[in-house]
Amino acid sequence: MVTKTTEHQSSSPAGDYLLEVFEARKTFPGVVALDNVQLKVKPGTVHALMGENGAGKSTLMKIIAGVYIPDQGEVRLRGKPLTLHGPLDALEAGIAMIHQELNLMPFMTIAENIWIRREPLNAFGFVDHSRMNQMTEALFERLGIEMDPEQEVRHLTVSGRQMIEIAKAVSYESDVLIMDEPTSSLADREVEHLFKIISDLRSQGKGIIYITHKMDEVFEIADDISVFRDGQFVHAAPASELSSDKIIQLMVGREVTQMFPKEEVPIGDVVLSVKDLALDGVFENVSFHLRAGEILGIAGLVGSGRTNVAETLFGITPATGGSIAIDGQKTVISSPHQAMLRGLALLTEDRKETGLFLGLSVIENMEMAVLRDGYTKGPFVEQGRLDHECDGMREMMRVKTPSLDERISNLSGGNQQKVLIGRWLMTNPRILILDEPTRGIDVGAKAEIHKMISKFAAQGMAVIMISSELPEVLGMSDRIMVMHEGRVTGVLDRSEANQVNIMSLASSQVAPPVAEH
Repeated sequence: MVTKTTEHQSSSPAGDYLLEVFEARKTFPGVVALDNVQLKVKPGTVHALMGENGAGKSTLMKIIAGVYIPDQGEVRLRGKPLTLHGPLDALEAGIAMIHQELNLMPFMTIAENIWIRREPLNAFGFVDHSRMNQMTEALFERLGIEMDPEQEVRHLTVSGRQMIEIAKAVSYESDVLIMDEPTSSLADREVEHLFKIISDLRSQGKGIIYITHKMDEVFEIADDISVFRDGQFVHAAPASELSSDKIIQLMVGREVTQMFPKEEVPIGDVVLSVKDLALDGVFENVSFHLRAGEILGIAGLVGSGRTNVAETLFGITPATGGSIAIDGQKTVISSPHQAMLRGLALLTEDRKETGLFLGLSVIENMEMAVLRDGYTKGPFVEQGRLDHECDGMREMMRVKTPSLDERISNLSGGNQQKVLIGRWLMTNPRILILDEPTRGIDVGAKAEIHKMISKFAAQGMAVIMISSELPEVLGMSDRIMVMHEGRVTGVLDRSEANQVNIMSLASSQVAPPVAEH
């Protein structure tokens, strides 16, 4: 637990604020992203910014970080008006931001990524790589990070890249540090490590703006909380004066009464059987079955092999051992196209990296998986019929967008995720694999997606759901398969599963006999 400061925004005179935003407004075509919002952050505190996707949190942070120029409003740093023409202006003023979308250069080293545009030079004006690596080692020693500065970023895990983004932001020695969903890809141990870094920064008088959808983090780390809804400022108060229920009510404008709307539905015949599935050097001896109407949760710590199993089932990385059977018939899946022909669909873990085409429209993203099959006549696409189907899917998934032609990068994270789920539903899958289906989206959108997953199962679809959030796995699954370091350590019925025994299996070194039911 991090020790927090005792002074709070509600009792501080105006001169005590490190950063202030007044009447900020920002519009995009067809969207009012921010409407006269405010924010006040004190030095030596963590200020949590809460709100659903689309509430305007990230837009406001990008204004403070110089990425966007507001249509109106004022930003003050240490009481003085601040005019920013770009991110470099913000960095020079003492404001750094860790973006939700990782912005590292994959074919450059860790050190090169951290010190880009600030590289130390030798007497001849060339980059001094030796000195740069030493600077990185000193930074890592200070932050307690154990990585090789000369390793290329492309070889790092998502969580490793996130820690590099954090280290890069800290390296600027900024007075204001903005963290946008910094723990979305981190394991519990790494989150604890990050919170220690935050505690150290707080003790140095830094002001930290912290955006997260994880309510437990808010009450562990935050001194003050501001809530936004639909691009407007709603409420600000010390964390000690708010509860999770109150925050959710402020965020969504209503009470979210059923976060995990799991329905009891008839469980049908076995659709998918996996026996001793293996991928050399990654996982081995993975066996389970999946029935129609069933939601099989897969839990495990980072590095357990959960995502690798999903990718192997879908043919992204074909298995090197074991067997897969669909409806009792053994099959070989060596490509995603083969998987789709056999009725499988995969929502990938990272929607930005492996799901979305950010430069394309909503409809172009939604139709991507079916253009080749079912909507062509000769060499031509039946665009009218396809448009009609996509519009129907938009309505069913309740995607909030000005139009199907809107660029998908302008949608909130929750709506982007709904588009991706809609993409795969258009393939009419019998087996739906969802890898982190609610990562980085707000509580309202989470509840909607959970309801949709239950509906899919009720319609007879077989669902595999991978999640790092134990309440989600426990709340939505009929059975839970737990993995540790590439091995299945247990399969639990819904009635016998709890956080304690899941975490025990997730950290186990020895796989006990798996109980199939």
